[in-house]
Amino acid sequence: MNFPRLLIVSLAISTVVFQSGCATRSTPAPVVDRSGGKGASLEPVQAGFYRIKRGDTLLRIALDHGQSHRDIAEWNNIADMNQIEVDQVIRVAPSAKAMTSKVEVKQEKPSAAKDVVKPSDKMKDEKLAKNEAKADKSNNEPAADAGIKLSWPSKGNVIDRFDEGKNKGIGISGKSGDPIQAAADGKVVYAGNSLRGYGNLLIVKHDNTYLTAYAHNKTLLVKEGDTVKKAQKIAEMGNTDADQVKLHFEVRKHGKPVDPMSYLP
Repeated sequence: MNFPRLLIVSLAISTVVFQSGCATRSTPAPVVDRSGGKGASLEPVQAGFYRIKRGDTLLRIALDHGQSHRDIAEWNNIADMNQIEVDQVIRVAPSAKAMTSKVEVKQEKPSAAKDVVKPSDKMKDEKLAKNEAKADKSNNEPAADAGIKLSWPSKGNVIDRFDEGKNKGIGISGKSGDPIQAAADGKVVYAGNSLRGYGNLLIVKHDNTYLTAYAHNKTLLVKEGDTVKKAQKIAEMGNTDADQVKLHFEVRKHGKPVDPMSYLP
């Protein structure tokens, strides 16, 4: 074999080996996403439960489901709230046993003799009972989502409007140190700065339906577990984790963000 031909063969073999090596190094190791993405063969969870996804935190899960993160930890026997696993299924609503108290129904013994009711009287009694039941139903049924009546948490101007896709609340302007007030009676279920994008944050639970959130505060004046009253000063306005001094105010209904303007006077 002459030298030029040998050189060409050697170069060809070297090129194949080099390409093979590059191809091997550039192929990433397979990553199995078990967080519920496409192709995942995970069974759907039942109502009141949630399957943890990649990037979730217990605080975020609690906010999105209208619950206290401490309650969720207790319902699921989670000792360390920073230790949750992708694909872990957790309870995010209280069990029926926890929500309902045991009621004893006293059974009356039947009387020995039964009163004889005339057909005409029986018809009158049935008609009267139906009318009373109808009136009672109309009086006791609440209006279609009467909602909750809130007061303004701050006296500034609204500078950011609600947009479910981009902004889950409203922004209210003001000066550093301006008072932030509770929008309604409730219990503080979170006070801290662990939720990215919210800065110093307070979350107040008002009932089993509604939460309000107060973000970017300079100073928090209440702590978790405190009971607060409507219009009580709970924080001072600031710009933690924000580009300007303002209050970011959210209203959550069953964990879903709703427009606060619909509940404010």
